[in-house]
Amino acid sequence: MSTTPLGVLDLVPISSGSTASEALRNSIDLAKQTESFGYARYWFAEHHLNPGVAGTSPAVVLALTAAATSSIRLGSGAVLLGHRTPLNTVEEFGLLDAAFPGRFDLGLGRSGGSRTPGTSPQPALVGPASVVDGYTANGLRIPARFDFTPLLKSPRFALHKVLLQQPNAQTPEYVDQVADILALLAGTYVDGSGQEAHVVPGEGAELQIWILGSSGGASAEVAGGNGLRFATNYHVSPATVLEAAEGYRAAFKPSDELDQPHLAVSADVVVAETEAQARELAAGYGPWVRSIRTAEGAIQFPTPQEARALPWSEADRALVADRVQTQFVGTAAQVADQLEVLRDAVGADELIVTTITHDHADRVASYRLLAEEWARREN
Repeated sequence: MSTTPLGVLDLVPISSGSTASEALRNSIDLAKQTESFGYARYWFAEHHLNPGVAGTSPAVVLALTAAATSSIRLGSGAVLLGHRTPLNTVEEFGLLDAAFPGRFDLGLGRSGGSRTPGTSPQPALVGPASVVDGYTANGLRIPARFDFTPLLKSPRFALHKVLLQQPNAQTPEYVDQVADILALLAGTYVDGSGQEAHVVPGEGAELQIWILGSSGGASAEVAGGNGLRFATNYHVSPATVLEAAEGYRAAFKPSDELDQPHLAVSADVVVAETEAQARELAAGYGPWVRSIRTAEGAIQFPTPQEARALPWSEADRALVADRVQTQFVGTAAQVADQLEVLRDAVGADELIVTTITHDHADRVASYRLLAEEWARREN
């Protein structure tokens, strides 16, 4: 029996031979389709300087998508605060809420420009969440940690900061940024000299605030300490998903918004009528992840034939192993089984599904087949 809501995370991927314009049209169409399939949320990620990703500004894409849909909740997964201010974030989402009241989730995330390392010790994994030989007690794969240090030290990563941040600007502490956003939304913001700020539109906006994070550090602590909803990403950092969930719960304090923790977890998914078909559709995933982890920037998503023609080494295989091992690929029943394992291992209240295939019709079908199977399990 499964009553866990399913949501969508969309990067607005560009397929090989396609354009950003077509990718945007496809994403808006997918939002309409998944709304009819019964998905609860549709989130857009924020990424920059990627040849194969057009989702650079969640607020802009959300406005376009809100006009084409009617009921599905829409959100950012996430707005990256390393190069933004609390004021312009609240203003943008205040405008969205003014145009389409009560439909938006403001998901907040750190980025390369953010500060504030976690202050709490990393939680020890105990009980059902403990990992033995790379698996939890219920069978969720937890691979070895991926070392992001070379990626973060790459010239391309430095270029992001140069182009996204004003010269000599210093990003405030993340905990302070989130506190300022909450105060501006609540109408309680006062600066050090006693000056009040009231944002129109924005103050009083009917937004759900989410914090997104990959570990049990700063993001989990900020979410828990403020009594906010938290989303963690098995699809990006599967090795740390358990510590993120446990760190959030350990830090949680009840708020006017929530009296107990509320957690979502994401997974990379490809569903087709047969497992063989699904694996064929997912053939481009490894090369796509490789392009990200080598700091090349996400390539346009290749066809299965193009993916097989790309040079591929043992070093490439090792570079993407944790992501490929933890992508859920197969029939709707197979993938739904894996999602239930993920949900139960993490203790998630919601699941966020992200799917990339070369052809738009295959992506739509993947979400449809999964929704149909999920609905069957609810009955």
